[in-house]
Amino acid sequence: MSNEEGEVQAEVASDQRLGRFERLPVRRIVLTLLTVTIVVAVGGGIFKTLTLTGVDHLGWTFWANLLVIGLALGSVYALIALGYTLVYGILRMINFAHGEIFMAGAFGSFFFAAAYAKSGFLNAHPWLALAILFLVAMGVSTGIAVLLERVAYRPLRNAPRLVPLITAIGASLFLQNSFQGFFGSQTRGYPRPSLLDGTIKLGRVSFDKIDPVVIATAIVVMIGLQFFVKRTKTGKAMRAVAQDREIASLMGIDVDRVVVTTFVLGGMLAGIAGVLYALTFGQVGATMGFLPGIAAFTAAVLGGIGSVPGAAIGGLILGVAESVGPYLLLSGINVPSPFELKGVITFSILVLVLIFRPGGILGTGEAEKV
Repeated sequence: MSNEEGEVQAEVASDQRLGRFERLPVRRIVLTLLTVTIVVAVGGGIFKTLTLTGVDHLGWTFWANLLVIGLALGSVYALIALGYTLVYGILRMINFAHGEIFMAGAFGSFFFAAAYAKSGFLNAHPWLALAILFLVAMGVSTGIAVLLERVAYRPLRNAPRLVPLITAIGASLFLQNSFQGFFGSQTRGYPRPSLLDGTIKLGRVSFDKIDPVVIATAIVVMIGLQFFVKRTKTGKAMRAVAQDREIASLMGIDVDRVVVTTFVLGGMLAGIAGVLYALTFGQVGATMGFLPGIAAFTAAVLGGIGSVPGAAIGGLILGVAESVGPYLLLSGINVPSPFELKGVITFSILVLVLIFRPGGILGTGEAEKV
C-alpha cells in the first residue's frame, strides 16, 4: 500500500469518527445532565429542610401559612400576567411597560385612599371606598395603557419585532422616571380599612384577612375574563385577530378596535392588581412595578404566553414557588434569610422554562421562530 493510499484511508476513518460525534444528541445529553443536577440539588435541599429537628423544625402550620401567602401573591401575578399574555396574543410583542401600568393604577388610587383615610370615609364605608379605589386604579391604568398603544406602539405595528420591544422598555423607563419626578422617589404607606386589618385563624393556621380577599377577587376577575374572551362577540374577534390579523381584517373585523380593547382589558386588570398589591403590602412607590412586572412576565412564560388560562396557572404556581420555595430549598442548609432569595427562584424558573419547555405549560413546548 502506497503512502498516498494510507493517508486517504486515515482521512476517511477520521471523517467517519467525526460524523459519529456529530450525530451524538449533544443537546439531549446536556439537558439530561442538567436535569439530574437540578433533581439532586432540589431533592437534597428539600430532604434536609423536612428532616430538621428540634427548634429548627418547620411544622405543617408554617407551610400552610406560606401556601396562603403564596396563593395571594400568585393571584396578583396572574392578573398582571394576563395583561402580558393578552397583548402578546394579539400583537406578538412583549409590553415591558405593563409593570409601570400596574404601578400607575396603584399610585393613582393612593391619593384617594389617603384622603378617605384622613376623612374617616375609608373605615366608615370600607366596601364603597374600596370600590372607588378599584375604579380609580382601573381608570388610570387603562388610560395610560391606551395612550401607550396609540402614541408608542401603533406607529410601529409593522416594524421589526425588536423595535416595539425597545420602545416598550423605553416607555417603562419614561413612566417610572416621570412618576419619580412628579411624586417623589420615596415609598408611601397605603392605608387599609380596619375591616381588613388583623389575621384570621383557622385551627392552628393563621393568615392576614386581606389574603382571602385578594384570592377571591382574582378568581372572580379571571373567570370573568375567560367568559368574555370565549363567549362574547368582541372576545371572538380578539381570538380571530390573534389567529391571523390579516385574514381577520379581510373578514371585516376592525383590528385597531380589537387592539385598543386588548389594551383596555390589560389596563383594567393591572389596575385591579395594583390595588390588591398595595392593600397586601401597605405601600406604593414609583419603582414598585419593576419586580412584580418581571415576575408576572415569568408567570406568563411559565403558563404559556398567549394563553389566558396559562397566565392564571403560571401566576399561581410562581406565587407559591416564591413563598414556599426559598424556605423549602434553603432552610435545611442554614441560609440565614431564605426569603430574600425569592428573586433567584423567579429567574431560575424563567431560565429553566426557556430551556426545557419554551412554549410553557399550556403551550406547544417549542420556541416560536422569529
